[in-house]
This record gives sequence, C-alpha cells and structure tokens, in this order.
Amino acid sequence: MDKKLKDYLDKNEIKYKLHKHIAVFRVIESKKIHEKISGLHCKTLFLKDNNENFYLVGMPAEKKLCTKSLKRHLGVKKINFGSPNELKLKTGLVPGSVSIFGIINSDKDVGIVIDKIVWESEIVGFHPNVNTETLEISHSDLKKYYESLNCKKNILNISI
Repeated sequence: MDKKLKDYLDKNEIKYKLHKHIAVFRVIESKKIHEKISGLHCKTLFLKDNNENFYLVGMPAEKKLCTKSLKRHLGVKKINFGSPNELKLKTGLVPGSVSIFGIINSDKDVGIVIDKIVWESEIVGFHPNVNTETLEISHSDLKKYYESLNCKKNILNISI
C-alpha cells in the first residue's frame, strides 16, 4: 500500500487488515487468493458517462454491473469504461489496480458508487491501489471511509 493511502486511512482512523499476494489483474486470477481472505471479494470498475463524469464503482467480484440501472440512477444516457490514460490522469492508478481507494488521488471530479451488496456486507476486500495486496475492511470502517470522502457518492443496487 502506498504511503498516501496508509496516511489517509490512519488519519481517518479507518482500520484494516492488509494481505500481500502475487499480482492479480482479473477476478478469475484472484479466486485462490481470496479463499484465504475474510469477507466479500470485491472489484472496482472505472467508468465514465456521456457527460465526461468519472466514477469508481465498487461491487462484488462475481457479479455483473447492471448498466441500465446505473444509468437510470445517475441520470445519464451512456456509461462506458474509462481509458487507461483517463484512469491514470484522474486517479493515478493503472489497469489491474483500480480500487475504491483511488478516489483519494482524484481532484473531486471522480465520484464513487458502492453497490448495496458491498455496503451491507460485514467485511469486504478491495485492492489498496495496487494489485499485489488486498485490504480487508469492516462495514463500520468502510462507512468511515465513505463518509470521509469529499466527492459525489452513491450507494446503489447495481449488480446482477
């Protein structure tokens, strides 16, 4: 985990358990790793809408995004993946390391969307902006993190 994220979590008294592992780039690769980590295995998608708004979307790793529902909730016509260049520019992250924690690197023009299943889970696991580690975080600490953010935020039912 990079120093900026560690400092942010410590400053906001957000507790976590750090798990180090081999680099994983896709959900399928991470299945064996997450057998040893408690909680809901999660992924993050970097998306943009037709108005050039960007979002980090945290959802269960095994679920698919319901784009129809997300577009309706956000009031937009189209939603697509952001490019690797946009990802780097907006969050400082690279493909394979996308995380809800990347929002701390953005300049408030990236919003966060957390799927309701993730939000209601007792424990969740997300990369800490690198794909060689997973942060195990409780619901109460996820809530602290969410509330600490100064960006557009949504908790929505968007997975199928």
